[in-house]
Amino acid sequence: MEELNGPISGWLAGIGWSSEHIDLTTKIILLAGIVLVSWLAAKLFRNLVIPALQRISQRTKATWDDHLFCNRVMRATARLIPPLIWYILLAAVFYDMPILLELLRKVCLIYLIVAVLLLVNAFLDTLHEISTQHESLRNRPLKGIYQMIKLLTFCVGAILIVSILIGRDATTILAGLGASAAVVMLIFRDSILGLVAGVQLSANDMLRPGDWITMEKYGADGYVTEVTLTTVKIQNFDKTITTIPPYALVSDSFQNWRGMQESGGRRIKRSLPIDATTVRFCTAEELAALRRKGLVTEDAGANGQPVVNLHLFRDYIRKYLKQNPEVHPEMMQMVRMLQPTPEGLPVEVYCFSRCTEWVAYEALQSALFDHLLAVLPEFGLRVFQRPSGSDLLQMENGKRGVKN
Repeated sequence: MEELNGPISGWLAGIGWSSEHIDLTTKIILLAGIVLVSWLAAKLFRNLVIPALQRISQRTKATWDDHLFCNRVMRATARLIPPLIWYILLAAVFYDMPILLELLRKVCLIYLIVAVLLLVNAFLDTLHEISTQHESLRNRPLKGIYQMIKLLTFCVGAILIVSILIGRDATTILAGLGASAAVVMLIFRDSILGLVAGVQLSANDMLRPGDWITMEKYGADGYVTEVTLTTVKIQNFDKTITTIPPYALVSDSFQNWRGMQESGGRRIKRSLPIDATTVRFCTAEELAALRRKGLVTEDAGANGQPVVNLHLFRDYIRKYLKQNPEVHPEMMQMVRMLQPTPEGLPVEVYCFSRCTEWVAYEALQSALFDHLLAVLPEFGLRVFQRPSGSDLLQMENGKRGVKN
């Protein structure tokens, strides 16, 4: 550098500039040249290298390389060029100013670390996009894991920046942080628990974005919209949002309805309370009337044995379920009488609907029991119902009429 500086100094001195002015002018020219070179290098990378890489990636059959060479990642990569050029070439300008050179190199290193952190952030965001489009990974709660990697990366970057500023080795700072590990664990408690819970949820396939879950402890009943490092967001059916810590889903119990949706059938389990006073044997005339209406089979009561109307009603329900096209034929269908209660004799209908969507499911369930309630009087049965105000009034009027 001294050999280069001598001719330049002699030439500038020949035109009447002072030695001090020569040095300052040379440094300014060289510094401007370094800035220009770094700008041109970044410009060429953006305008030539990036489009070439993107054209090559578009010609391949794979789609993951299209994401890796997207503008976000490539521009973050272009930010690495200026600090690298400055760090290398600044020694040619400030070779005689070691203190200033050391300061400028520290600035370049800090700039370079920040650029690397931004590149890692863009790269992880791209990986998340790739995983959301992959068939086997799209339903995995990987966002929290990516956030934890980002957090660790930024922590390492912060340690490196502090070590550069104070002029100490990064391992020394890490050793000092090790002494205060309890404080660090307390600060990042939720993040660490969230990372562990996220790994467990993903490894055991306990939760996916889009799952319908119910967790009464937290008032959650809806679809999972997002799984992050510290929260799981659930949009309830009333359009409110419930946020739950990920580790709560691992430590506590919650109900996931994904199995029901994937099975293709949703359970219907509901009972009709029959008034016990209406249960009796059917007469021959009643059996004949039921046969004419197609409510019972021709062989019902053919053996001469008395037939109970409640038994015929249960048989009719079984037949109706088998003939209903909206009831799943390959899943369990059962009609049974439960333990008698003061509220009547519960006849339970247990089956599965073909539709799992909530509105269609409720419509089928309502239509099913509308039909059963309408056909119930044909068997001489009546639904048990507690006497209401109008019932008591009719009973009172009836008693008065008898007395009169």
